[in-house]
Amino acid sequence: MAPIRVVIAKPGLDGHDRGAKVVARALRDAGMEVIYTGLHQTPEQVVETAVQEDARAIGLSILSGAHMTLFRRVIELLRERDATDIVVFGGGIIPDADIPQLEALGVAAVFTPGTTTTQIVEWVTAHVTPADAA
Repeated sequence: MAPIRVVIAKPGLDGHDRGAKVVARALRDAGMEVIYTGLHQTPEQVVETAVQEDARAIGLSILSGAHMTLFRRVIELLRERDATDIVVFGGGIIPDADIPQLEALGVAAVFTPGTTTTQIVEWVTAHVTPADAA
């Protein structure tokens, strides 16, 4: 079976990517193929990368407070590209009150500070299907 392919992205103007890199490394160490897009990506760049790389999931790391706008735009672009089979999850500094709204938009999971990399790896493994098993 092919490994799960995940794009980890830092959309927006936030310049802090240590958490994203830690998650990317944990997913890679668990046997997944991880494409880290780097800092300051637009939602358009993130979705384009996910489609081009045949990713099964997009993990967004957002610390800037722009999570509602950035998650919404990524979900909209996936719909426009007919790529709603790509699972979107994320984490960062996201108020608990915003999580139900993000889930209503189509975000599959939101991980807040204190979540362990083991919990994230287990969630991705349970909720994201490799391309050859879909």
